[in-house]
Amino acid sequence: MTEPAMLDWPLCRNARDLGGIPLADGGAIRIGALVRSDNLDQLDDRGIAAVRAAGVSRIVDLRSEWECETFPSPFAHDALWLNAPLTDPADPDVSTLALVQQYRMLLDEHAHRFATAIAGIAEAPPGCVVVTCHAGKDRTGLVTALALDLVGASSDAIAADYAQFGDSHIHRTTTIGDRPNVPLPELSLPRAETMIHILEHLRHQYGGAAAYLVHGGATADHLTSLKTRLSAA
Repeated sequence: MTEPAMLDWPLCRNARDLGGIPLADGGAIRIGALVRSDNLDQLDDRGIAAVRAAGVSRIVDLRSEWECETFPSPFAHDALWLNAPLTDPADPDVSTLALVQQYRMLLDEHAHRFATAIAGIAEAPPGCVVVTCHAGKDRTGLVTALALDLVGASSDAIAADYAQFGDSHIHRTTTIGDRPNVPLPELSLPRAETMIHILEHLRHQYGGAAAYLVHGGATADHLTSLKTRLSAA
């Protein structure tokens, strides 16, 4: 399997192109179609230029309103930036639960949020779409897992991508909603078995990513557009 390529976006530690991940039909994710990244607020001028040079047409920022206000994206006032938060200050604090439990609760209770994020990818203008959160691991990992599962990547390939991490030494304070200094699992290294469990949950509980996203409000056009956008010809 082709490993997603780490990108040289100065001061980002976990930006990578998902192009090359194999699909069940014999194809692969198209290079330059979908990038996952940690928080873009840390980019310097060279990093901002690198993002623009990559032909990015949309940035789907999964962070909460509080995070976006406190650590604003350098693209926040650009038409390509879309905030599609997966968490809210009103959500209960689940940071003491096991990571698998946190993921399952987020998916089960907020399908509409995930559907909105996926629609943001599907509806983007032609070009590269970047999905980003704080560390580019948990929230970004769940959204990209849904996208990859939808277009036909295997569970093993999705889990391997999730377990890949650009830099294990992320020292910035993390946040939940408007609660700063909360220790998040985003500071821990991802494990492939975590994502395997989540994909099994999606299939057992909903029938897979497509049915889950429709349950959350995504349309058939969104799913078709996403497949067309991500699959190499």
